[in-house]
Amino acid sequence: MATVGTRYIAHGRTDADGRLTEAGQPLSGLQEACGGHLGGEIAIPELRALVEKAKLYGLRLARQFSAVDGENRITAWVEIGPEMSDAGEILGCEIDVVSWQTEELPPENELDSARRRIEINRHLADCTARLDARQRILSVVTEAPDLAEFVAKTSETVGRPWTDFVHMPGNTHEQPLHWRLLDGVKCQIEGSKRAWTAHLEPLGHGEAGSAGFVLYLTADTPVAAGSGGGSSSGIEGASFGRDLTPVLRQPINRIIANAETIRTKLAGPIADEYSDYAADIATAAQHLLALIDDLSDLEVVESDQFVTAPDRIELADVARRACGILGVRAQEKGITLVPPVEGESQLAIAEFRRVLQILLNLVGNAIRYAPEDSQVWIRLDRIGSRALITVADQGHGLDQDQQARVFEKFERLGRSGDGGSGLGLYISRRIARAMDGDLTVESAPGQGARFTLSVPAADDMRGEQRGGPGKNVPGSDASE
Repeated sequence: MATVGTRYIAHGRTDADGRLTEAGQPLSGLQEACGGHLGGEIAIPELRALVEKAKLYGLRLARQFSAVDGENRITAWVEIGPEMSDAGEILGCEIDVVSWQTEELPPENELDSARRRIEINRHLADCTARLDARQRILSVVTEAPDLAEFVAKTSETVGRPWTDFVHMPGNTHEQPLHWRLLDGVKCQIEGSKRAWTAHLEPLGHGEAGSAGFVLYLTADTPVAAGSGGGSSSGIEGASFGRDLTPVLRQPINRIIANAETIRTKLAGPIADEYSDYAADIATAAQHLLALIDDLSDLEVVESDQFVTAPDRIELADVARRACGILGVRAQEKGITLVPPVEGESQLAIAEFRRVLQILLNLVGNAIRYAPEDSQVWIRLDRIGSRALITVADQGHGLDQDQQARVFEKFERLGRSGDGGSGLGLYISRRIARAMDGDLTVESAPGQGARFTLSVPAADDMRGEQRGGPGKNVPGSDASE
């Protein structure tokens, strides 16, 4: 099949099933770098697609393909021709490599890689726990039915190291060890037949872990069907939030995590085109998961039995936590998040988890709709007995009619294609009012939007120093 006068760098051959039966260097080396082997299916995605096309049409093709071998980007030109039997059946294809160019990949950004790994761990986790700087448990959140005993024990003895509640086979060292030695450790949890892996996300600026840790516990297998995830005692009919959401969330989280693993090439080198496909899968799954969570929250907040668990909380801490969670998303859009400055404080009476949920929604909306290279501020204030926290952006703003409709159920103000459900602000206001608070908006076209959550203030004898920053919120008329 050789073209007259052409010099070939390497030759290869496939069988009728697409297995690479023969290959010279550097083609055989790339096959191995992409996770394949000689005699196995072609592991180079773009080359495999070209071979399939040549077999489908029964025609000779001359095309360029790209691949990544782990350290370099390969760009090659190949000629592919089908081999036919006397009866007209395709026996396989011959592959001739005409040119081969190698370009060194730019060094991987370790910070971005670490952030992606944390995102993957977050989506895969069946259980999440907040730890202090000494790895002692502060709170645990899980929907896994086989961790009920684990949750009960940790709740009864809050303040003990998380390693007291798991068993690490073969590890006889005094616990807890340095967090880096425990990141990725295999463990067993009493009451669960599944094997678990622990991942630790350090918090705090400067020294890693100075502000504590987030512990992610991930099972090696999904929870068995019918293992008691739902609660049906005394309640008639299926509940989306109680019965369906836990069942749907786990497989979708695994889709997101696996797609992110492929997209970030943690599982091996692939071409950018296939990495982009994985990114689309992850984005679509994240939108679906957000919709499921919104519908579940909608059912909860509209229930007559919905109540919150008020406690004495620090709004500045909640604000910084929200900025930390959404920092990567903001950075990807070139948006700067400006949380309350260190040392600023505002105590309130509210449920920490629900306030964080509201702030994540407000800051997430600001990131979604604010222009690139802009800023999103979070400011604190106090008026009388009310503690205020305001999220302000530099977006297009809302007119009077939009402000009147923005908190309505399924209201998206004509926007489409952004993955939102139109439920976030409706749910957030319902939660705010359940905490004896409110959620309001101030805006004008071209002047951005300022959403303010107000909740009961806690008594604080440290003075009134926090009133100033909140009275002149960036984005208001006074700061334009």
